Amino acid sequence: MTPFRFSDIPDQTGRTVLVTGANTGIGWHIARHLARRGAKVLLGCRDPRRGEEAVARLRAEASADAPALVQLDLADGASIRAAAARVAEEERLDALINNAGVMMPPLGFAHGAEQQFGVNHLGHFLLTALLLDRLAADGGGRVVVQASLAHRRAHIAWDNLDARSGYAPQRFYQQSKLANLLFAFALDRRLRAAGVPVKAVACHPGFAQTEIVRHLGPARAAAPLIGMLFNTAEDGALPALHAATGPEVEGGAYLGPYGLAELRGRASGPAVASAAARDADAADRLWQLSETMTGTPFEIRSQLSA
Repeated sequence: MTPFRFSDIPDQTGRTVLVTGANTGIGWHIARHLARRGAKVLLGCRDPRRGEEAVARLRAEASADAPALVQLDLADGASIRAAAARVAEEERLDALINNAGVMMPPLGFAHGAEQQFGVNHLGHFLLTALLLDRLAADGGGRVVVQASLAHRRAHIAWDNLDARSGYAPQRFYQQSKLANLLFAFALDRRLRAAGVPVKAVACHPGFAQTEIVRHLGPARAAAPLIGMLFNTAEDGALPALHAATGPEVEGGAYLGPYGLAELRGRASGPAVASAAARDADAADRLWQLSETMTGTPFEIRSQLSA
């Protein structure tokens, strides 16, 4: 695969893309580059005030259809369902970029699980389930799942997803990112088996400085140095843009920065997933558990053939 750069993003005129967590950091730069290339960008944001401010800024960047806010709280099932209903009103949906996330916050809960697992994985699982038929309606869209290098040290604590047996913020963040990859690869397998013309693609931003570090306490002081040594938020957006727009990208691909052990780089290419992320049995177990915890069956064949 040839390294993919910002200049390789093809014309997006006529395409509509939903980006979660689009008001800041990596999500903002994903939205900005898509809008510059002509896409209509839907900004999925939890805070309506910050979301509207981002929409106003993005209008100055857009080269075609005006961007729009979709209020979306990934910790709240009702909010996710309302957001999906709002997106379904669009004439088309060509890509869903599951980018939003929380990293190492104080202990909290979402969808009956610890907050990071609930927001980073379960919220996006539910959103994808609700929007998949819309993505398939116009000949095939893409689902992009933002993972992390942090998945490589992870395992799923199946008996402690609610953290009632103890909470270690970093380990719970790592397992949420492993869940992202297990979901992306499982989604690709199921889409192919069902003959559904939607591609599921995973990516990671390398090691990038973004607002996601706001829960790191005293360690935040090192963030400017981290930003100098590793990826900027804009560079971190490139693998997701590659996943969403690269004409050569196939379903099941995993993309990341092309250089320095995938930590940084101004090009995107194939990334390395851990053996745990490729465990099909674990992925099936996670899928079934996610259906139960979100209260939403996600049977792709029956959903799209109904």
